[in-house]
Amino acid sequence: MPPKKKTQADDAGIRMTDDSLRVRQLTHYQFSWTAGAGGETGTWTLQLVLDQGAWEEVLTVSADDADNLQDILKNTGSVFYDIDRRVLMFGVTKTGN
Repeated sequence: MPPKKKTQADDAGIRMTDDSLRVRQLTHYQFSWTAGAGGETGTWTLQLVLDQGAWEEVLTVSADDADNLQDILKNTGSVFYDIDRRVLMFGVTKTGN
């Protein structure tokens, strides 16, 4: 049997797993609203489904943010989410454009 070919990951001792990926592509999303108790203001949440379900995140957002985000998400082809910083990044533009 021929010797196993080494990769850069073998040399560095780094193993990539699903949890290693810190920036993921948004593939689906869902807004939800939960009524507040006894006349209190309700709560809006935005569920992010990233990389076809490999990761999910739920964000609590204001009513204004929910409205703005829904407009942006409808009109943007590519959206990415930085898990560590909890940042949504809208669109990808090639440098020099």
